[in-house]
Amino acid sequence: MASTFGNCSVLSSVVLLIMCICLTQWLLVFPVAKTIPNGFSVDLIHRDSPLSPLYSPLETPFDRFYNAYNRSISRINRFRPSYSKAVWSDIMASGGEYFMNISIGTPPVLVLGIADTGSDLTWVQCKPCEECYQQKPPLFDSMKSSTYKSVQCGSDPCNALDSSDRVCDQEQNTCKYSYSYGDRSFTRGNVALEKFTIGAANSTRIDSPVSFPNIVFGCGHKNGGTFDYVGSGIIGLGGGPLSLVKQLSKSIHGKFSYCLQAPDSAAKSSKLIFGTATDSDAVSTSTPLVDRDPSTYYYVTLEAISVGDKKLAYGRGSASLATEEGNIIIDSGTTLTFLESEFYNSLESALEEAIEAKRVSDPKGLLSPCFEANKDMDLPIITFHFSGADVKLQPWNTFARVQDHMVCFTIVPSNDIAIFGNLSQMDFLVSYDLEERSVSFTPTDCTKNH
Repeated sequence: MASTFGNCSVLSSVVLLIMCICLTQWLLVFPVAKTIPNGFSVDLIHRDSPLSPLYSPLETPFDRFYNAYNRSISRINRFRPSYSKAVWSDIMASGGEYFMNISIGTPPVLVLGIADTGSDLTWVQCKPCEECYQQKPPLFDSMKSSTYKSVQCGSDPCNALDSSDRVCDQEQNTCKYSYSYGDRSFTRGNVALEKFTIGAANSTRIDSPVSFPNIVFGCGHKNGGTFDYVGSGIIGLGGGPLSLVKQLSKSIHGKFSYCLQAPDSAAKSSKLIFGTATDSDAVSTSTPLVDRDPSTYYYVTLEAISVGDKKLAYGRGSASLATEEGNIIIDSGTTLTFLESEFYNSLESALEEAIEAKRVSDPKGLLSPCFEANKDMDLPIITFHFSGADVKLQPWNTFARVQDHMVCFTIVPSNDIAIFGNLSQMDFLVSYDLEERSVSFTPTDCTKNH
């Protein structure tokens, strides 16, 4: 069934919001402070939000959208099987879409990092800095923290790193990490334990931030490349044993969620929730997480996609990975959604049949199909049929206005990897249960606190 924008002005305002968004199967247990009965939340700040230090009022919504497109193309490279495990280990330097604040050490030092479900080890730039990229916040100084502890070679935290990513300083018996990236960016430093303080006051959950001792992280003393100058590093929210959510698993009952919204003029932030999210009257739909290597990524199985009432089997007749279990990755750090290219041809044909509008070309040659927008335009509901879960995407999840009179589809083809990006996740409470190995989607007004 089609969803009608009603008139051109409503279409413009809805798509304007879209344009502003650009958003182990084994457990290594480390001691943490306490079990949290329900959960706690932290703000996620989109890089294009007025709240972001990267925000530029000189950029148009069209500029922001095309910049997000380019970041998505850059970011997808690290998911490709042809890349080494060193590239898999962390985020592409230019790829993050959401920032979050945490505090590290005693006394606590506020750190602004890229929140990323496609990364494991959390790392920040540290003093003394042999080589560091320029950042606005002060560097973390481990010598001034009373809770900083070095990690020894051969310890569980050290061995949790992939063998290609860890180095042992035999002279000092300290564990070091070394990550390289596809764009020649890099970070190297010491693996350490430190006190992390996360969360904000919220009367529905807790009345103060929560501190966790002995969190494994990377203290980067040699970092370079194309990292954003406003941030201090990466906050890993992936599925591997060293990610922040895995280390907090017992405290948060293996659960975390996020609710992503467009960074609109109200300058509101999205939410990341550690633990159980607030109950909702909306109906949730859940799909199993599939165990695949590398364990960092959250794999699910996509079975079909519907355009309105027309259902297309995903991967049918294809010898590609599209026919396998765990054939798509859910990623908060990639803006666009990528689908297997052979299937995409059928999807594009179905869109042309469903949309009664003149097909036109994107002047930048990046997006297709595009259509001439008019006041009577109806855009179809696109349903992703995951294993056991049907997720209905509204037009603002799948289309964007790229010019005053042009609307383009924001799902694009890929030759070898499929990603369910953050535009498709907007206005859903996306909840991960790492104990039950599932992810659920709940239609939600993400402008409200959860």
